[in-house]
Amino acid sequence: MSAPAVPPTPPVPLSALLAREDLGLRLIAGPAEPDTVIHWAHTSEMADPFPYLLGGELLLTAGVHVPAAAGADGGTPGPGGDGGTPGSDDDGSTPGADPDPGPDGAGSHGDYFDGYVSRIVAAGGAALGFGLAPVHDTVPRALVAACDTYGLPLLEVPPRTTFSGVARAVWQLMARARLAELRRVTEAQQSLAAAAARPDPVPAVLRQLARHVNGRAVLYGPEGTELARAGRLPSSGPQTARPANPPGATPAAAPAPTGLTTADRPIGTAPRAPVSPPAPEHPKPADATAPDRPAPATRTAPDHQTPATPTPPDHPDHPAPANPPTPDRPAPADPPAPGHPAADVSPEVLLRELAGVVRPRKAQGPAPSSATDTVGGVHLAAYALGSGQGFVLGVAAPRRDPGDHTIASVASVLLSLLTGEHQSASGAARSAALVRLLLGAAPEAVAPLLGGERWVVVHARPAGDGPAPDAVSASALAAALGSALVDAGGDVVRVLVPGDREPAAQPGWTCGVSTPAGPHGWAAADTQAARALTRARATRAALVRHGDRPALADLVPPADAEAHADALLAPVAGTPALTETLRTWLSLHGSWDRTAVALSVHRNTVRQRIARCAALLDTDLDDPDVRMELWFALREN
Repeated sequence: MSAPAVPPTPPVPLSALLAREDLGLRLIAGPAEPDTVIHWAHTSEMADPFPYLLGGELLLTAGVHVPAAAGADGGTPGPGGDGGTPGSDDDGSTPGADPDPGPDGAGSHGDYFDGYVSRIVAAGGAALGFGLAPVHDTVPRALVAACDTYGLPLLEVPPRTTFSGVARAVWQLMARARLAELRRVTEAQQSLAAAAARPDPVPAVLRQLARHVNGRAVLYGPEGTELARAGRLPSSGPQTARPANPPGATPAAAPAPTGLTTADRPIGTAPRAPVSPPAPEHPKPADATAPDRPAPATRTAPDHQTPATPTPPDHPDHPAPANPPTPDRPAPADPPAPGHPAADVSPEVLLRELAGVVRPRKAQGPAPSSATDTVGGVHLAAYALGSGQGFVLGVAAPRRDPGDHTIASVASVLLSLLTGEHQSASGAARSAALVRLLLGAAPEAVAPLLGGERWVVVHARPAGDGPAPDAVSASALAAALGSALVDAGGDVVRVLVPGDREPAAQPGWTCGVSTPAGPHGWAAADTQAARALTRARATRAALVRHGDRPALADLVPPADAEAHADALLAPVAGTPALTETLRTWLSLHGSWDRTAVALSVHRNTVRQRIARCAALLDTDLDDPDVRMELWFALREN
């Protein structure tokens, strides 16, 4: 049996409809569960409404179809006569009707209502509304008992409330819920898009997703390792058994950044599964279940009743499943017995297993794009990111609200873009350049493959005391600078940017930029960018560029300048910490505090090192001429 059609609107909680004072509806039978929802209202006076229901309806009836015997024995008769329906004969029967009517022409009033309610439940009906007057003054007692038996909510509709008024109220509530859902999804899309533009896009997107679903969001890598997480894992109730075979998890609809799908329905909104009644006291009508319809499955009866024994699977009356396996929906595995190692699994472990379900498996064929499961009251979902590299987004939420699937789909699309590696023609050229360099080619020979002869080196670190950059954040920075050549090793991100582009300051980053250089000058440009970054951090500037302009030092032959620098700096040349401290201190005009910040040391350490330099060089570092000469030597060294 195919899945019932569902309207593109959020379901309406039955409690919201009962709260409408203008309707005056009253729940008189069935469970009062807060998660009971309805998808629409439908009016029918058919004795067997099964063929006309799609699932999820609030079925409204005035009891016109109820036989006279069932109506007289099941409740107070209507105003049309004493003991019968309006227009009935003196014996209480409807003119021209069979003296012993029923849904199939036989059986007592209890059998009639049992068969009637069982067919509604088997069709997936969410609730039954019984209208008082003009046919019945009260709801038949046998109908109340049948609804209690099958767990179908039964509403009493007062005479002043029309069925069209009930239907209008349902659609009004749906419209309000739909508007609230659209607002929630729109706000989530805006916050997720803003998070993707942050310096730390992946953690920011996960934080926003976790906030909007009120749960946890996790990014898993291709090997199944947890790369990043945000939010708190919802508290779970008693652990429930999980399928022994995780790949049997029910795949959800493919992620879609816009629109609603059936995956947006919260738990409890799907049409009711077929159920079967407990053993009746009287013989059941011979044709209570149509041969072309699935027989109901077993539903747990109320405490005061004894549930029936389910039929064996090979019995001809055994119920067909509400959602049989299809190529797109594998059959769920049977839950393990209590005490089995597969039982009592935590939501965190099961979420990781769901990630493995949707991760691409070349040997096992295509994997589903998403999968869902529930354990301990925690609703889990896993989404395969579209990059095809094996990244998976996992979501754990305390409930499934309308729009959650859409919000998670938007996040999965953004994360796909952030983690994806697009192998275009330029990507193939970069790969070729790397191979040639590894095989001994000269840098100037492979430079054209990278897109130009001259390049700018950018060194960047997260602003302030932010955490060390990860690979995804580094890739996002490189993309913002207009390059795909990035090195995220260590605390500093290095990016090669084409020389015809002007690197700009990036929010959340502190950057140092070199002058454009050809292949032979790339090493020097790397040093320039490192020094520019040091100066940027010391001055708390977002971006500092290395200056490249003619100077007096250019008038001295390079060999003579280098020999003079070596001789002048010889006393401190054997201690790199001293030369680097001296260089930084001079570049910052002798500022102790800014030098300490740039070198990540204490200011007293800077004072001790500068004093040591002055002693070894046997000179006065307060003399501007001495400083100028040392700066000249340090530039050439």
